Amino acid sequence: MCGRYAASRSPEDLATIFDIERWEPSEALPADWNVAPTKEVYVVLDRPLKGGGPEPVRQLRVLRWGLVPSWAKSPESAAKMINARSETVHERASYRRAFAARRCLLPADGYYEWATGGEERAEEEKGKRKRQRKQPYFVTPADGSVMALAGLYEFWRDSTLPEDHPRAWWVTCTVLTTDAEDTPLADAPQGEPQPAGPAVGAAAKGPRSLADIHPRMPLMLLPDRWDAWLDPSRTDPEDIRELLAPPPPGTVRAYPVTTDVSNVRNNGPELVAALPAPEEETLF
Repeated sequence: MCGRYAASRSPEDLATIFDIERWEPSEALPADWNVAPTKEVYVVLDRPLKGGGPEPVRQLRVLRWGLVPSWAKSPESAAKMINARSETVHERASYRRAFAARRCLLPADGYYEWATGGEERAEEEKGKRKRQRKQPYFVTPADGSVMALAGLYEFWRDSTLPEDHPRAWWVTCTVLTTDAEDTPLADAPQGEPQPAGPAVGAAAKGPRSLADIHPRMPLMLLPDRWDAWLDPSRTDPEDIRELLAPPPPGTVRAYPVTTDVSNVRNNGPELVAALPAPEEETLF
């Protein structure tokens, strides 16, 4: 899944990376190394400008993380709808309309995931609530590039407010997830499973794949798929689903980080600093 991530790039940097044509400097967000559900986040989307022509324009927008379906009676479900399973997103009532017409990218430095022990992991894979999370890992592109997470966005009208009220319309988003890869991570340790250890290097000990950490992962799209994913004229679900393949093996690396990230009130670049060894030992 994806329940926490880091996003420290400036809107100017994102505008260059994603060929942004329109963004509002007045909406600039500060760097955030502990992005949590319901926070405001940057998204990249292609959409005609309000009051402009019919042609879509590449925009950097600020949306709330946690999708509220257009038909929802209230926004209370937002915190629970931060992720959508890519395998069924085209079928689920909450997501299928957005999947066909309102796709976006969420720029990230990387995301956090908490490794669990064997017994906890078995319960989690059954869909049961897991016990207290253990060692956090930061998953990030091995080459230092931006991690573009596939997402959807939706509009929700608060009928209790007048049309001209600034909070009359909510624009929210969700991140697509898929099965975690069981192929080797960049800098993955070799050999038999062993206790997690140093973060980087051929001699490191720890997870050999993302699946060692968690059974699900957010869907990262590489630049060669950005335009097709964002294209609002592409509406056939089967055609869109062809874009949902994960990146090639070795695209990302993962390393242990401080357990301070488990508290959403903590923020700062120190949260993504690699530790020489996990603070909480987890067997892989």
